[in-house]
Amino acid sequence: MSLPRLDNSTARRLFLDKHRLLERPQGPASSAELLALIDTLGFVQLDSINTVARAHDLILFSRRPRYRPAALKRLYEKDRALFEHWTHDAAVIPIAYYPYWRLRRERDAARLRRNWRDWRRDGFEARFQPVLDQIRAEGPVSSSDVGRGEKRGSGGWWDWHPSKTALEYLWRCGALSVVGRDGFRKVYDLTERVIPEDVRAPENPPNDSEIIDWCCAGALQRLGFATHGEIAAFWAHVTPAEARDWCSAAHAAGRITQIEVEDAGGLPRRAYAFPEEVEAALALPSAPGRLRILSPFDPALRDRRRALRLFGFDYRIEVFVPAAKRAYGYYVFPILQGERLVGRIDMKALRDTDELCVSALWTEQGVIWGSGRQRQLEAELQRLTALAGVSRVTFAAGWRRGSAQHQF
Repeated sequence: MSLPRLDNSTARRLFLDKHRLLERPQGPASSAELLALIDTLGFVQLDSINTVARAHDLILFSRRPRYRPAALKRLYEKDRALFEHWTHDAAVIPIAYYPYWRLRRERDAARLRRNWRDWRRDGFEARFQPVLDQIRAEGPVSSSDVGRGEKRGSGGWWDWHPSKTALEYLWRCGALSVVGRDGFRKVYDLTERVIPEDVRAPENPPNDSEIIDWCCAGALQRLGFATHGEIAAFWAHVTPAEARDWCSAAHAAGRITQIEVEDAGGLPRRAYAFPEEVEAALALPSAPGRLRILSPFDPALRDRRRALRLFGFDYRIEVFVPAAKRAYGYYVFPILQGERLVGRIDMKALRDTDELCVSALWTEQGVIWGSGRQRQLEAELQRLTALAGVSRVTFAAGWRRGSAQHQF
């Protein structure tokens, strides 16, 4: 029998719906409403780059333009409705998920001990208790508050002194929790003083199998359709082998089904989905036509290969690419309109001159950029000034508009 098939347009709508991009960008964005949005997405990635706005703020703003950064700070640091840990990168996560991070914390601890020993991080384990004792006595600390006078490491990404290494390890393994950010520097406290006991040590904690099931089912629900590799990568907790075994067992039990999903070129690719998703996808409305600018770290674009297959949108962030080798720019923002990624824009908030300055715009293949689209872009840029902390939009002298290099 042939498998159910989602054509490319329907697959895009389903994927955007799962990422809250099929609905109009409107509605409240504080307290319960903001937490509900993050719960739907699963997590929001944190990033320090503030070219226009930090990634987590733009992710939320692009879905709820009434959002302001103070709302997330309050939800995280005051209400304690979120905790910070890792998925594929650092992220804020609903506090209800905390018990399901136990397996991640254990695996992180084992991996970091092994890696740091291999990288000759001598002495960091001896700093565990002194760091914990200092925090217990003095309260929350940042990395600058520990290890004063200690010698730093010898190069590489983990060029830290032993107490900083211990601090990071104790957070990743769960002994410490991040309670907020000072600027963008993490502030740590004892987990027992941060995470409520019923969350930290529930009466019936999930075992490894239950955590793997929660991770895989939750990932597939939020992706709409996925391969076992995409399921494993969503939270980055379970291994591809564990996700593959889960898919096999769930498929055999009738919990999930196999479908075919057309890529941007019309070619089918097999994936898993919950049985009801195919019918639900066919009933989805068209995407709103409003143009919106996305963060380079938006969850809808986190998987670059999936974005290429589904949208024909070839994107990578070029922050770490030497300037002379960049195809576009240091920090270029994707532009979504309807169910299409129509372009990308290079811009920066110049707060000393109170302007959001656009230096370049590239349109995707087949996109006609007329005066109507330009007006929509300028309207969206003006809305974005409220988040960027400036009041006006300007186009740099000699700003350019070109066509993106199409790689699909």
